[in-house]
Amino acid sequence: MIMKVAYFDCFSGLSGDMVLGSLLDIGVDSDALRAELAKLPLTEYVMAAKPVTRGGIGATKVSIKATEKGLVRTYHNVRRVLEESGLETQVKERSLAIFQTLAQAQAKVNRKNVETIHFHEVGAIDSIVDIVGAAIGFHMLGVDRVYCSPLPMGLGMTRTDHGMMPIPSPVTLEILSGVPVYSTGLHAELVTPTGAAIARSYVQKFSDMPPMIVAKTGYGAGRADLEVPNVLRLVTGELTETTTADPATLITAIVDKVDDAAGAQLLEKLLDAGAADAWLTPVGKARGAEALELNVLASLDKEEDLINAIFAITPAADLLVARQPRRRRN
Repeated sequence: MIMKVAYFDCFSGLSGDMVLGSLLDIGVDSDALRAELAKLPLTEYVMAAKPVTRGGIGATKVSIKATEKGLVRTYHNVRRVLEESGLETQVKERSLAIFQTLAQAQAKVNRKNVETIHFHEVGAIDSIVDIVGAAIGFHMLGVDRVYCSPLPMGLGMTRTDHGMMPIPSPVTLEILSGVPVYSTGLHAELVTPTGAAIARSYVQKFSDMPPMIVAKTGYGAGRADLEVPNVLRLVTGELTETTTADPATLITAIVDKVDDAAGAQLLEKLLDAGAADAWLTPVGKARGAEALELNVLASLDKEEDLINAIFAITPAADLLVARQPRRRRN
């Protein structure tokens, strides 16, 4: 089974503009992206994408200039902007899922209700365009699975609309609960809340680069001047298999949304039941409630047991099974 994958190599951090820049740099059509962004009910901004060099590495730098001043949006405001847009359903749902991740993390940090959360930097037009642009870009890229390196953390303090905040920010760390991170010793904000939320929405596994045949590489530039090249590297290609040739099955189902702990427990149970791999991806709403797409990869002889396990563990709908041979690649 050929699986098209993307890998984020975050040796210098992760932010919304870096993600968008890397998607454009790797080949997402700029005009098509702008045409989709025009479906948002937002007009007071200009998006520019230009080639730059960071530490000897060529990259694409995205910048958003907005004319609005002093407007602070709530989660409810942002959700309404997205729901009233003409974006494709999958893009709209993914964008909503990213903002929901941000709102839930900020609500926990601020000890407030999600609906009353005020987005400051994240609610500004540039952040909305970064997030929706990333959702559009991934939709155009058409990958089956996204991997990401462990995330580098900076040190120090940064100034925000709330005042001085520690690096990494409390919201960023809340979003990255359960994600492998490490300290770089650099005094800079390397991973932003927006970058963290995009990663949590798309990445199925945080690890070293998986065995893959590289197709393309793109670089998205950040804003900071660092000791290391301030770029995000995006690599796409085909996943290579290290197992011997045998029939395999990919089971996909829509399940009700659960929290991170319950999701991890669900995946652990499926792995114990014989799955070779399993992952969850937010897909928006199903049956009137928040939902997740469950994917389970396994050998064909485990298919029936795993389907029964899925229905035994959690209610599932829209079950799809795809069978193809997996072959060793050298």
